[in-house]
Amino acid sequence: MQASGLSSATVSNVISDLINDGMVAEAGSVDSDGGRPRTLLRVRSEYGSVVGVDIGETHVQVGLFDCTLNTLDTATYPLGGTELDPDRVVELVTRGITAVTASLGPVSLLGVGVGVPGAVMPDGLVHAPTLNWAGVPLVSMLRSSVAAPVYVDNCARTLGQAEMWRGAGRDASRAVIALLGVGVGAAVATGSDSCRSATSTTAEWGHTVVRVGGAACRCGSHGCLEAYIGAEAILSRYGRPLSASDTESRMAELARLPDRDARRVVEETAEYLGIGIANLVNMLNPDKVVLSGWVSAVLGPVVLPAVRDTVKRHALPYLFAQTEIELGRLGNEEVALGAATLPVLRLLATGGRA
Repeated sequence: MQASGLSSATVSNVISDLINDGMVAEAGSVDSDGGRPRTLLRVRSEYGSVVGVDIGETHVQVGLFDCTLNTLDTATYPLGGTELDPDRVVELVTRGITAVTASLGPVSLLGVGVGVPGAVMPDGLVHAPTLNWAGVPLVSMLRSSVAAPVYVDNCARTLGQAEMWRGAGRDASRAVIALLGVGVGAAVATGSDSCRSATSTTAEWGHTVVRVGGAACRCGSHGCLEAYIGAEAILSRYGRPLSASDTESRMAELARLPDRDARRVVEETAEYLGIGIANLVNMLNPDKVVLSGWVSAVLGPVVLPAVRDTVKRHALPYLFAQTEIELGRLGNEEVALGAATLPVLRLLATGGRA
């Protein structure tokens, strides 16, 4: 009641409505300091399910989650360079939704959230340079193929929301969620209103310059952070052939190699990542920086100590002392989980009514 600012009578009425709608159930009671025992409540995970879709440069992943965002099932489809055609991507998304929802039975599908590495315009057009998409009508394409409400947003922003709800950002008042993959992005999220999507905003962190006149970036500039810590840039710096064929497997192979050149590339990546984080610390003064995304999952455990050391050397000391740097905690389906927050947010906005 204190958090909502509502009277006890109003809260009781709202809770009664949620119980009658089947979204909330009583979960026992605890003794109070005085008066009647307090009734505990829980959200009924069986109330309905949501789907989250991660459209990336290396794969399409579709996850099924209950309405409390516990993972029920996933389906992943690797992508090659020729498979980024929007029609092909929509086909894979639709196939994945069919696969993960096949066993739902009578449980309702509350909605489908989709995360894309680009900007989603108010008219539903998607501009995603990393996918070579310009003005793709993804929202209408999906809505004509999916028999459920569809919500589309930038994947870094939705991942930031998920980390604030269920991941490493839960106890942070201001966190930067860094999404490391083929592309590099970041979301700035605040915890004071973590149930509202407006508290997670994206930043083109990957295209901040860390080296004047440096390596060419696919955005057309030179010396961008992405040109040093993006997956393809890391593999290109190593330069030697690897046995794996796809980007994610090659990165995992590189992380395991003991040779001097591989170690040098990993050390350089840690240095540039640390410089990029130090810039974020100096500009935004976050209390936490969370490293997420599949590149972070592969390299993060190896480079995290060196990254922290680089940030310490380049950030202002009093700001560094206030900032924690850690790895994401949401697992392999983290971006899909972030996308799944979109239909959950809609459910909350409508008072728990599907």
